[in-house]
Amino acid sequence: MNILLLGSGGREHALAWKMAASPLVQKLYCAPGNAGIAQDAECVALDPGDHAAVTAFSKDKRIDLVVVGPEAPLCSGIVDALEAAGIKTFGPSKAAAQLEGSKGFTKDICRANNIPTATYERFTAPGPAKDYIRKQGVPIVVKADGLAAGKGVVVAETIEQAEAAVDMMFDGGLGTAGAEVVIEEFLDGEEASFFALCDGTTAIPLASAQDHKRAFDDDQGPNTGGMGAYSPAPVMTDAITQRTMSEIIEPTLRAMAAMDTPYKGVLFAGLMITKDGPKLIEYNVRFGDPETQVLMLRMMSDIVPALLASRDGVLKNFDLRWYPDAALTVVMAAKGYPGDYKKGTVIGGLDEAAQVEGVQIFHAGTKESDGQIVANGGRVLNVCAIGRTVAEAQQQAYAAVDKIDWPDGFCRRDIGKRAIERERSGS
Repeated sequence: MNILLLGSGGREHALAWKMAASPLVQKLYCAPGNAGIAQDAECVALDPGDHAAVTAFSKDKRIDLVVVGPEAPLCSGIVDALEAAGIKTFGPSKAAAQLEGSKGFTKDICRANNIPTATYERFTAPGPAKDYIRKQGVPIVVKADGLAAGKGVVVAETIEQAEAAVDMMFDGGLGTAGAEVVIEEFLDGEEASFFALCDGTTAIPLASAQDHKRAFDDDQGPNTGGMGAYSPAPVMTDAITQRTMSEIIEPTLRAMAAMDTPYKGVLFAGLMITKDGPKLIEYNVRFGDPETQVLMLRMMSDIVPALLASRDGVLKNFDLRWYPDAALTVVMAAKGYPGDYKKGTVIGGLDEAAQVEGVQIFHAGTKESDGQIVANGGRVLNVCAIGRTVAEAQQQAYAAVDKIDWPDGFCRRDIGKRAIERERSGS
């Protein structure tokens, strides 16, 4: 098979690494890719958002399957364009991708189908939104309806913070993403990332994970795209997993099919595990980043038949196998991230770091320049490890981090802390 992977981050490097190991893959391309992905695939200078260019390339190279990494091309209809040209593509249609593209759309589906989630209302003007905030009280969550690159959610502790978030969104601070605002109840509990592979009617659960959103240790600092993750998530017990499938994922699939917008691809549910059980925070319509990095390390099965089965609607009798080990990833980011940061700084010691037992390094924001690996983004490297326990995986990951020579980078030093405390206490 000839496969084209769209994207350039750590998620895509992990997918490329896993797909490259498949005996089914004859040729793997990635557009645009990065310096790490270039070790597993041929990188091509294509914009994943340019539907015509991606379609033309796929025809020219006789691509058998396109795998879409990021959400923006999905929400703009890349799958529809490729499928219309007769090219098999893994991912949801533009209509189905509204589950991530519009938070209000998803909340309305939850309300109509009794899917457990936070109570909410939708607003298109600041006045009624502020009235609702004052009536509900704080803490409260203010969300831009559209795609905002992870910056569209404000957890407000005070009325003033909530109202400022409303003003920022309606004043165009997030572009068109903030033209409509969803205001919802603050949920108390423990967050988890849950993934299911879907084929329009059937869903099968993938492994669970937990990520660390805040920039600094002990969950301090601004929210980021994710500073690390580990799998499995101890909070996702068998009972909670079964409830998530029966109360959240399966009703969503039925609702989408009833709307004649069947959902195919991976469905990523951001969950809050409350005292009443799992509740949906939001959906993403693609693999998570950095969760994919730990999922791929733990996946025993070949991923390519799973992606094909999802696209072809034949997941019903499909099964995936997982290593029982724990996997953990530490994100190394450029100093200043998620604010302003420098590009072009040189990174050394990667080969030495990769020699640590159980370690796999996935590149996110990197490129090659004059024979050196340089930083080319905010989140730059994913230093991953697999071990018998989360504690062992953490120890190996940080041993590798310490061998990387990058003065202009930083990372959190407490990834997996909550799971390790659970391991030690035996709970």
